[in-house]
Amino acid sequence: MADTILGEFQEHLSAIELVPGSKGAFEVSFDDDLVFSKKEQRRFPEDEEILTPLRNRT
Repeated sequence: MADTILGEFQEHLSAIELVPGSKGAFEVSFDDDLVFSKKEQRRFPEDEEILTPLRNRT
């Protein structure tokens, strides 16, 4: 997922941070706003579930 985000948004990013989670957590945030939470959805996201909200913010 990080490679996909970097591939599309590299010129718009000043930083990307990967933080190891616990208990299978996988969350994607943008400017401290939660974009996707595996813990809440109980599944991994499809790429577009992450990319679309990020596109709308750039």
